[in-house]
Amino acid sequence: MWDSSMFLSTLTPKFYVALTGTSSLISGLILIFEWWYFRKYGTSFIEQVSINHISPWINGNDVQSENGSGSSSSSGSSNSSSNGAGGGGGGAAGGGANGGTNSNSNSTTSSGTPECKVWRNPLNLFRGAEYQRFFWATSKEPLTYYDMNLSAQDHQTFFTCEGDARKEEYEIMQTAWRERNPMQRIKSAHNALEINAECAPAYILLAEEEAMTILEAEKILKTALKVAEINYRKSQATQHQGAIADGVHRRDTNVLIYIKRRLAMCARKLGKLKEAAKMFRDLTKEIPSIMSVLNIHENLIETLLEMQAYADCHAILAKYDDISLPKSATICYTAALLKARAVADKFSPDIASKRGLSPAEMSAVEAIHRAVEFNPHVPKYLLETKPLILPPEHILKRGDSEALAYAFFHLKHWKQVEGALNLLHCTWEGTFRMLPYPLERGHLFYPYPTCTECADRELLPAFHEVSVYPKKELPFFILFTAGLCSFTALLALLTHQYPEPMGLLAQTVLTWILYPIQLLKERIEAFWPCNLLQQLSRV
Repeated sequence: MWDSSMFLSTLTPKFYVALTGTSSLISGLILIFEWWYFRKYGTSFIEQVSINHISPWINGNDVQSENGSGSSSSSGSSNSSSNGAGGGGGGAAGGGANGGTNSNSNSTTSSGTPECKVWRNPLNLFRGAEYQRFFWATSKEPLTYYDMNLSAQDHQTFFTCEGDARKEEYEIMQTAWRERNPMQRIKSAHNALEINAECAPAYILLAEEEAMTILEAEKILKTALKVAEINYRKSQATQHQGAIADGVHRRDTNVLIYIKRRLAMCARKLGKLKEAAKMFRDLTKEIPSIMSVLNIHENLIETLLEMQAYADCHAILAKYDDISLPKSATICYTAALLKARAVADKFSPDIASKRGLSPAEMSAVEAIHRAVEFNPHVPKYLLETKPLILPPEHILKRGDSEALAYAFFHLKHWKQVEGALNLLHCTWEGTFRMLPYPLERGHLFYPYPTCTECADRELLPAFHEVSVYPKKELPFFILFTAGLCSFTALLALLTHQYPEPMGLLAQTVLTWILYPIQLLKERIEAFWPCNLLQQLSRV
């Protein structure tokens, strides 16, 4: 029979050094790969393989049958939840019918619960007059290619139609939107205008990218408005002459509304607040499909807050903060700001802890908790514990990109209300006590989407540290491999420095480990004679 003691006595200290060193190297490589995978995808590779491949293989058909039987019940439960307290649920991605843009990583779960959708930023900046100036000052690209590609898709969707076929100027603009080089885009717009001076999309591109100041952009947009109104009247007269004519009229309508919106934004940036508010009010009365994408009511809310027209803000919120409409950070946090305004100047956490909250203070705190549940990333930007950057052209509702876009334009409105930021600072973290498992269960909204981190990383520039909620703890396998790597490296070092004592220690440990096996072997030999085992081996 095999003698383990003889085998152990032949092992030299060099063997133990090689063994522990190799173990440390392998576990270190696994640790590095696990850490890289976790930083990129937010989960453990070993855990993913175990759940997706090993577990179904072990469980066999049981898992498939459970999934098959559970799919119908889960879809039914999701429908019932969306009609219930999910009043804010529309905000999670609210609006499949409201023109959100699907991204690669953003989908709807099999249970029917809304996941992530990418929306146009209602307050997006001008590329030439604002984003380009930031790049010149910092040498950092403020926009990602993914974000700009989504904008190109939007422009092609709303500013082109089937009636543009064989019209050279519009065919040039179709390709111009997708050009990566900004100078080439500008050159293409000028070429289109040389062919047809009434090509309104070309003026839009020049106002967005060539104009280096807001005044220049406004001047180009005013010219574009005259051209767009002429084109709109022409197509309006022929819109009922077929599908192509109707498509041309729809395109001209989209162009006209877009130009009016950008002109209103120019007026807002130039301090002409009353003019901007009037233009935004007029635009909110329009019906075309592009209105659901532009979310112009958020531009109006921001302008009214700058004018400190809080009563008008209340009226706008009463119209749009409805259970059946998609929510946004602007709606939720503006509602919280207006309620905080009534009590914030006299609020003291010490006094409130002694006498309790008054009804008005309780209402304000509940509004803050509601806003934080919808988008938990916003308070860090409003309280300036996290640095702001220029917002992207597209945002992910409930994500870090939406929080950036909201705080970038609304931080000054919170500062204008005395005590509002102090009230937010004292109360916002209390939201998380109501939501111990935000990915599994929501309170006033759907559970927090799981895909926001990946989508925000594609929308936001690389130099920005994306805010993650809920904060992810290191997976077990990363901690395990880190401990294994450190332990085996320590053993290798000690074996190299003290070979004889560590060799004796290793032999002792192995003897202890092998002792139960040796004992079991002796019991078997005592129960079955040795010659019987030999005869069985011959058979």
